[in-house]
Amino acid sequence: MIAILQPHVPHYREQFFEILGESEKTDIVCYDLEESKNNNFSEAKIPVVGIQVFQIGPLLLYNPFQFLQKKYDILILMLHFGHLTTWLLLLTKWIHRKKIILWGQGISVKRYLEEEKNPDWKLKWMIALSNGVWIYTEKEAEQWKKLFQKKPIVALNNTLQCSCNPKPDIAKVERYKNKHHITQKRILLFSARFENPYRRTDLLLEVINQLNPDEVGFIIIGSGSLKPDFSKYKNVYDFGKLYDEEIKRELFSMADIYFQPGWVGLSIVEAMSSALPIFTFRRNEDIKQCVEYSYIIDKYNGLLFDNLSECLDIILHISDDTLMKMGENARNYVKEKLTVDNMVNNALSML
Repeated sequence: MIAILQPHVPHYREQFFEILGESEKTDIVCYDLEESKNNNFSEAKIPVVGIQVFQIGPLLLYNPFQFLQKKYDILILMLHFGHLTTWLLLLTKWIHRKKIILWGQGISVKRYLEEEKNPDWKLKWMIALSNGVWIYTEKEAEQWKKLFQKKPIVALNNTLQCSCNPKPDIAKVERYKNKHHITQKRILLFSARFENPYRRTDLLLEVINQLNPDEVGFIIIGSGSLKPDFSKYKNVYDFGKLYDEEIKRELFSMADIYFQPGWVGLSIVEAMSSALPIFTFRRNEDIKQCVEYSYIIDKYNGLLFDNLSECLDIILHISDDTLMKMGENARNYVKEKLTVDNMVNNALSML
């Protein structure tokens, strides 16, 4: 039997645990059941087990004895060097005889450019002590495989449940536009929580301000404490926090481009599955991007910009045919690599 440590289970991770649980008896042990509400996630509806923790800043202690029960053979703990109890369980494997798999991004998103050259030494020690590692995406998994050639390391290809529907016909798109009173020909969609300054909302506003409001419209999905006031823009259609899947399908169907200037993460998978190309800025010292950024193949399923003027010019002048081709490539990429079944199979390949 397996015990998996997580802070909480957001709605997008629910299907992964459900399918995994069909193959392996699993307890999901959560230490912060309030975090879903605090971060505007819709709560998952699968059973979890609570655990007591003591936390100071990034350092976390949890009750180790909950994982040392005889029923557990494998512990899947977080690849987080601030989890002090995880260090304790790794260092005492020779006593408790549990196999430990570490699960995480394998790199700091904020220090990405530095750590892709020089991986964090604390994560190195954790991985060296573990029995294997689940890494979110292939790029970071390959980096660790070069350092630990005999260590079982798999890339899960982090994803969420997606339908991968083709773009609807023009008549249906026009009906959706009329329904939601959207008049512009070219539509960009942004869907993310406004809780992180690294999303670079300043660049989003700059693009909105500089493009002709009669020609380019913006659909906004998401809420949060850092959300700007979009009400003054006649070409911005703000839907706030949205979990109605039917409305979301309509909005994604109307869009031509998914645009998020920085900190792109799992939300791009949903956009790609809806045949939307991903437009964002290239990762650099000022633009932070999450690990799912590696799913964007420049000029194939999206575009990576070096500066604002390039971004504005392409949004205005790129052809509909090119957008449709990149969008179809994006949808196929999800179908081939980013299904939840594929993510589960990658996980099970180590178990």
